[in-house]
Amino acid sequence: MHEARGGPHIFQTTVLTAVAMLAFAANSLLCRLALLRREIDPVSFAGIRLVSGAIMLAVIVRFRSEPHAPSHADWLAAAMLFAYVAFFSFAYLTLSAGTGALILFGAVQLTMFSVGLRSGEKFGSLAWLGLALAVAGLVYLVSPGIAAPPLVGAALMAIAGVAWGVYSLRGRGVADPLAATAGNFARAAPLALLMSAFFITNARAYANEAGVALAIASGALTSGIGYVIWYAALSKLTAMRAATVQLSVPLIAAFGGVAFLSEAITPRLAAASATILGGIAMVLASKSHT
Repeated sequence: MHEARGGPHIFQTTVLTAVAMLAFAANSLLCRLALLRREIDPVSFAGIRLVSGAIMLAVIVRFRSEPHAPSHADWLAAAMLFAYVAFFSFAYLTLSAGTGALILFGAVQLTMFSVGLRSGEKFGSLAWLGLALAVAGLVYLVSPGIAAPPLVGAALMAIAGVAWGVYSLRGRGVADPLAATAGNFARAAPLALLMSAFFITNARAYANEAGVALAIASGALTSGIGYVIWYAALSKLTAMRAATVQLSVPLIAAFGGVAFLSEAITPRLAAASATILGGIAMVLASKSHT
């Protein structure tokens, strides 16, 4: 990847990146809104999100101008995508939008850093300090107390973050990331439908028109089209900047929760956000010099 030069290219990249980050944050807001108001159950939300995302991505891949490179079916990636969407949905039964996004992206980055360590990547003292700060921030966020998020919800979102981190690592180096993502959504959708069928047979599924609409918006728009916009931005960003800008998502989700869901930004969430995101930024800055 390379950085674009020139005013118009920089402006275009900035706009694409900002829209993509808004889309990623909107996933948290749409899911939390649907579950908070009991418009739909988490399994149905996950299933509709994956199916609508698969359809949208298939249409985009089918009608785009450039040919796509052949790729093999990665069932592990599809399983990780399914796990991410499923645990993400259940976690938002109890978590606020901002807290959920913070735990999610913190777990994603920590997972990717851990894999980097296991693969022999070298970290300097600044990176280790940043990693320690990020872990300490997560521990502080979920530690017992009046302002602590529900432990089960936090654990579910952490699992979702690990799954998304593994999924992201599986996608490194693929020849055609958009086509690969469309294929992964197509393979993950039947898994979600099987889970939905189990819920329906046990009379635990429910949904109304608003809930279905929110799930479709999450799948087709903020996931499907959001990924297309993100891939367009990625072609103009360095890997370091691509990783860094994603740190904005939890903050966007937190302020979106305040604006649209009447959620509060607690002192604990603010302190944990600064510690976790600051620590991750230190690791990213350190990696850029190694």
